[in-house]
Amino acid sequence: MAMKTKIDTVEAKAVGKLPAGHPPVKIGRTGVLLVNLGTPDATDYRSMRRYLSEFLSDRRVIEWPRIIWYPILHGIVLNTRPKKSGAAYDKIWNTQRNESPLRTFTRSQAEKLAESLSGHPDVHVEWAMRYGNPSIRSVLGNMTAAGCDRIVMFPLYPQYSATTTATVNDKFFEALQAMRWQPAVRTVPPYHDEPVYIEALARSIEKHLATVGFEPEVVIASYHGIPQSYFKNGDPYHCHCMKTSRLLEQRLGWQKGRLMTCFQSRFGPEEWLQPYTDKTVEQLARDGVRSIAVFNPGFVSDCLETLEEIAGEAGEIFHEAGGRNFTHIPCLNDSDEGMDVIEAMVRRELSGWV
Repeated sequence: MAMKTKIDTVEAKAVGKLPAGHPPVKIGRTGVLLVNLGTPDATDYRSMRRYLSEFLSDRRVIEWPRIIWYPILHGIVLNTRPKKSGAAYDKIWNTQRNESPLRTFTRSQAEKLAESLSGHPDVHVEWAMRYGNPSIRSVLGNMTAAGCDRIVMFPLYPQYSATTTATVNDKFFEALQAMRWQPAVRTVPPYHDEPVYIEALARSIEKHLATVGFEPEVVIASYHGIPQSYFKNGDPYHCHCMKTSRLLEQRLGWQKGRLMTCFQSRFGPEEWLQPYTDKTVEQLARDGVRSIAVFNPGFVSDCLETLEEIAGEAGEIFHEAGGRNFTHIPCLNDSDEGMDVIEAMVRRELSGWV
């Protein structure tokens, strides 16, 4: 009730200074918008095709010339991949809510952040997806309509890449271009080396390994890959990933070699960042390593790439090659450790506004 009273008062003051007949204007709130990669609305062919079309048409994701890529995308990929991807999503789908885990976790992160910031009634927290729903444009419109004239936009990627952080920024500012009255905005920078993030990863790893009943000989930090050409053209992603791993190894106090950095989810014929996670997992088992753990520090929330590709496929590869004990360490998700990171980053960027 206090929040509503304050906003109504601000609106009344604003309207009182306007000429007769001017539409009412809500102002005086500060918004926080959490944005993650995206998710299909369902696992059927049409929903998957619509999602993949938006994702794979992004010039930040696929940098090939359109004259080369579009015939491949529309002639082959969008006719074959939706069914395969839909079957993969079926394995990890949140059937209770009828949505992907990524949507479930992102919503929960926004709700928990709003609760943490409830002492500031003029702060309004929302969440959106770069691809799929809820879209950045629709949520931004709702936020400004609710009186948010200042917005902190948070791309939920610890390590910066043009394929992730930059494309979220692109879409956010594209939505702003269509607005007559734009809010003041801030974007949260990458936080790959922030102490609160490193500490959260370390604590989540220690807590999980204390429950599995074996001591992994090797722990793999598996990051989403990007093509080598993107890195060579100046994308800092690889450097950010390596720094995260180095700081985490120091925090855990492990000997050199126990923590390995690998890259997953390659697509197409191009060479991607190496070593590849699937190849490394297989080789470790063939070399006599019997127990490993894998975690995904570049993913804020568990999703298809962590639950199906790593917890599922990578585990199968390891066992089939002779490995015995495999565990996947969940992402930070909406855990206490994960929310510590999100809240710390948001509070820092709200400084001076709230």
